[in-house]
Amino acid sequence: MKEKISMLVFVIFLGTISAGLLVGINSYTTPKVLKNKELKIKSSILAVLSIEYSKNEISETFAQNIEIIKKDNAVFYRSKNNEIVFEFSGSGLWGPISGVIALNPDLKTIKGIKITHQEETPGLGGRISEKEFLDGFKDKNIFQKSLAIVKGKASKDYEVDGITGATMTCKAFEDIINKNIKKFTELAK
Repeated sequence: MKEKISMLVFVIFLGTISAGLLVGINSYTTPKVLKNKELKIKSSILAVLSIEYSKNEISETFAQNIEIIKKDNAVFYRSKNNEIVFEFSGSGLWGPISGVIALNPDLKTIKGIKITHQEETPGLGGRISEKEFLDGFKDKNIFQKSLAIVKGKASKDYEVDGITGATMTCKAFEDIINKNIKKFTELAK
């Protein structure tokens, strides 16, 4: 009986120490995690706008070049050249896809896209975050028709070449982009 009580006291003591350590570590790291997330978004916005920055001066460069606009519970960003940037997110094939998209001042053509998070299959759907694929969106017209990611060679000004073997990821990404573009262009007007 005495051994069982000793074991119970030890388990409670160890559990309390472990829980205290976890709470302490969480309290210590949470501000750093939030700061890193903020820097990732700011650097992504600067990147899609082709604004040069250094790692040590992301926040300063962002503050000098970008205006944060809040409208109807939405946040978007405007550059000095009146380009509009907004964050997007949605469900991909295997998990969430999020990033930022920049529109030219005409709000009819895409300036650039950057993926900040995706969980798609490496080498297939995961290629949506590669520069080569994302460069295909530049200067695509989103005003007259919805953006389309197509098999084969894109021939129209609203089409983007798809990724072979990643049809479902491309379709999910196309839906995410079109829904978010429609929502934010209406707010930005």
